[in-house]
Amino acid sequence: MKLALSFAVLAACAFGQVTYTREISRVFQEKCQGCHREGDIGPFVLDSYEAAMTWGEDIQRVIETKQMPPWKPVAGHGEFQNNFGLSDEQRDLILNWYRGGAPEGDARDLPEPTAQTGEFQLGDPDVVLTMPQTYSLNRRGDIYRCFVIPTDFGVDRYTDAIQVVPGNRQVVHHVILYLDTSGKARQMDGKDGNPGYDCFGGPGDGIPLTLSSMAGGWVPGTRAARLPEGVGTLLPKGVDVIMQVHYYPGGRTQQEDQTKVGLYFSKQEVNKRLVYLPVVNTSFRIPAGAESYDVVANFPIPPLFDATAFLVAPHMHLLGTKFKLEKLKPNGTTESLIYVDDWDFNWQGFYKYQQPIRLNAFDRLRATCTFNNSEKNPKNPSNPLKVVRWGEGTEDEMCLGFLGVTFDRENIIPFNMPIAF
Repeated sequence: MKLALSFAVLAACAFGQVTYTREISRVFQEKCQGCHREGDIGPFVLDSYEAAMTWGEDIQRVIETKQMPPWKPVAGHGEFQNNFGLSDEQRDLILNWYRGGAPEGDARDLPEPTAQTGEFQLGDPDVVLTMPQTYSLNRRGDIYRCFVIPTDFGVDRYTDAIQVVPGNRQVVHHVILYLDTSGKARQMDGKDGNPGYDCFGGPGDGIPLTLSSMAGGWVPGTRAARLPEGVGTLLPKGVDVIMQVHYYPGGRTQQEDQTKVGLYFSKQEVNKRLVYLPVVNTSFRIPAGAESYDVVANFPIPPLFDATAFLVAPHMHLLGTKFKLEKLKPNGTTESLIYVDDWDFNWQGFYKYQQPIRLNAFDRLRATCTFNNSEKNPKNPSNPLKVVRWGEGTEDEMCLGFLGVTFDRENIIPFNMPIAF
């Protein structure tokens, strides 16, 4: 598709006049319609010339200011699948088309429309797990609520894709999926008279948090994609899926939500199990007034824990401005795995690498999180300013990067090894 778009730019130069049907529709199709489609996060559908004209002023403004498309990873710091960022040439192509009168062109030049998949981006899942009941939000602040969804799989199953579909995008900030084989989540479910139970810092008190407890999640900006052939996420026989939903209703009251998740079972044999490795610092304090304060998290790869990374998911809150994850080799060389220089709390992602990243024993992973805790940060929620530490609330902060990895020596990996963050 990148090659096709390059040809579109060259064709525009050759023909002299850029049209919607020949060039602009193709850029919108690849870079915009993933979100600007029926039932998705985009505020309008952008699949026709009429839509491009109706929203033309807004489109020009957000493209010129580079607010859209909101692709966050900086080029040259890891290469990722499904990159929907605009190149400078594509940005100029769209803006010059509008400024030149936005000619429609010949309808015969339109590309084939993108297949409509509905709310699930990869088509119909094999299984859809839904919160058993609608949850009513009755307070304005942060709410972390865990909902228990039993499964009836008679055998262990592997998934090569999982997609969370928020029921109410106005109040769902993010979702993390945990797995529980202990039965303890069921015991806490509904004890306070409401669906689920309150949970902070993980799946809940007394529920083991291990290397294999996390099954995926959703944050604004997440796009569904399949894992490589032979790689899968294990859902053990009889497992309960715990859907931890972070609600941030703000001033909204009387809201309801019923979030669901689609599971796509691996159709090929799985020989590598994907788990999530956290690179995290929980002991920092960001001084009040600090405009550029770095927090560093380190994770040394132990002997025999050689691994391959397939995806990365950075996470900070409102004070975050930059995030960088690097691999430091014993010989002193450094490889940047992802760099976000314009952090947006409301637009994050699980980014899948174009080519898997090798993590060898004695390599060190280093995450650097930069925060602005001053009055110059318009997103700073604190007035007056205060020292900010690690915490689950939106007004707290986090310095956390998840790497989705497989281990070379699965037979010696203690997947039930406890982790804490």
